[in-house]
Amino acid sequence: MSRRSLQASPEGMKKAQAALFRNSLTQQALAEELSISRQPVSKFFQGKAVDRYIFVTICEKLGLEWDEIASVSSLPGADDATSTSQIESLVKTVREKNHDSIARRCGIIRLLDQEQPMRLDAIYTHVNVLERVSGRRRLSIAQLHDCCQQQFERFDLSNIYQKSVTGLEAVERYDKLMIWGKPGSGKTTFLKWLAIECNLGEFRGDAVPIFITLKEFAEASGQPSLLDYITAQFEECGVVEPHAVQTLLSQGRAIILLDGLDEVRQAELHRVLQEIRAVSTRFSANSIVITCRIAAQEYTFEQFTEVEVADFDDQQIASFAAKCFQGEGSVKAQRFVQKLQEHQPFKELATHPLLLTLLCLVFEETDFAANHCQLYEEGLDLLLRKWDAKRGIERNQVYKQSRQDKEDLLSQIAWTTFERGEYFFKQFAIEPRISHSIHTFPEGSTFLETLQVDSEDILKCIEAQHGLLVERARGIYSFSHITFQEYFVAKKIVASPPSHAEEALQNLVRHMAEKRWREVFLLAVEMLPNADDLLELMKRQLDTLASDEKQYEEAKKLLIDCLNSDC
Repeated sequence: MSRRSLQASPEGMKKAQAALFRNSLTQQALAEELSISRQPVSKFFQGKAVDRYIFVTICEKLGLEWDEIASVSSLPGADDATSTSQIESLVKTVREKNHDSIARRCGIIRLLDQEQPMRLDAIYTHVNVLERVSGRRRLSIAQLHDCCQQQFERFDLSNIYQKSVTGLEAVERYDKLMIWGKPGSGKTTFLKWLAIECNLGEFRGDAVPIFITLKEFAEASGQPSLLDYITAQFEECGVVEPHAVQTLLSQGRAIILLDGLDEVRQAELHRVLQEIRAVSTRFSANSIVITCRIAAQEYTFEQFTEVEVADFDDQQIASFAAKCFQGEGSVKAQRFVQKLQEHQPFKELATHPLLLTLLCLVFEETDFAANHCQLYEEGLDLLLRKWDAKRGIERNQVYKQSRQDKEDLLSQIAWTTFERGEYFFKQFAIEPRISHSIHTFPEGSTFLETLQVDSEDILKCIEAQHGLLVERARGIYSFSHITFQEYFVAKKIVASPPSHAEEALQNLVRHMAEKRWREVFLLAVEMLPNADDLLELMKRQLDTLASDEKQYEEAKKLLIDCLNSDC
């Protein structure tokens, strides 16, 4: 067959016949409309070779994509390409030419504010995934309490038990995988690691890794199809073999890694979703992995299995620390882990990869000797503002607020839930509180611009954009970490207007003998410009507890710790 000829595949002929019927045409009428003889049209519908130009023209008239109708074996440069030897040769060639591009785009990582980038394989810690997305489970608040493996005196939200598997195991088990995760949970890092492992032949050495940042694809000039975008990537690497992408995808010899669906702007989202569905349907033999933030959008890919990135466990935390401090030996890493064990609030934050990175960088400079509030504020600044800004991502915001307004809202939610002993709270109960809080904000607050926005949308934005509120089960939320709930409670108390400041402190000291309020007291002492009034109230409250030895000893210990903290 001539390289200038194409022929329809059996499946292509079926699609063409359906299109002919759909357009109310006969073969003769089609030939007349195209001003060509009946013979090539007849040959087209018989699956015989016809001139390439005529083949493409017929497909365009029928509203078909010609490369979806053509037989792979008829594509230029693909004669007998389905033979094993030629496919293997093509895979090898493309892998070699793409190797440096994948290594450059995926093999380097920068840890927050570090001056020097690092090799990904030097810092990467294996990721685990939950086979059930947390927010899809139908559990009650009582059942969620039972799921918490409470090993310490304080309630531990970061340790809600659910069976997990390694991320690699999930990718090997499911050829179409959607990975959901909180901001900074390691989704992109995991996808880049897969690309590097495939690039090195350690994982799927028989396939070509294709790594695509969906934000960049969505904003590419000319709005190319996903197939054309991949082709352009290949061409930039020197892949000039005709229809290399078409051939590899048709033979299932690629692993397509699509990162950051949540980063696609709303105006581009529909087109991007259509492109992903088209490629995953047309080239279903390939492995495809997509990452997206939890609660960012509501969409479903029928062919995809959905999993969620799990929080780090103790072993993963220790592994990451060992790699992070490798230049200083294992002693510093061991001391870091020991410090986490001694201060449970830090250990809770360490289950989050982004916050664990921050903890390691802070520990390297201060050994955690600095004010704890400063560390929490830096962590919140990462989640509320810096993490997206560092990567040039602009979120589709249904509410546009300053960081201060966002913190005020979170402080109100934290106070109303923590005071009532609520670590988990139902969505229908928290949404009216969000609406009420916004209406109580002072004139000039940026929240007042969004009074008409649905409270559910605001709740979803807080979860998707910042990860500070998390849906633990269907319709049931909590703060991502008790530490942040405690921080915002302390902030709410300290930020009370002067006319209510003494009342707020008096309300606080009533909880001196309750262990769950311990961190709130310590944080409030650190936050107050002058903690003398609070400490004096605590001393008076201690006297009232003298008749109850257990409560007295608990309150006394807290007072001593607060006095030491204020020194």
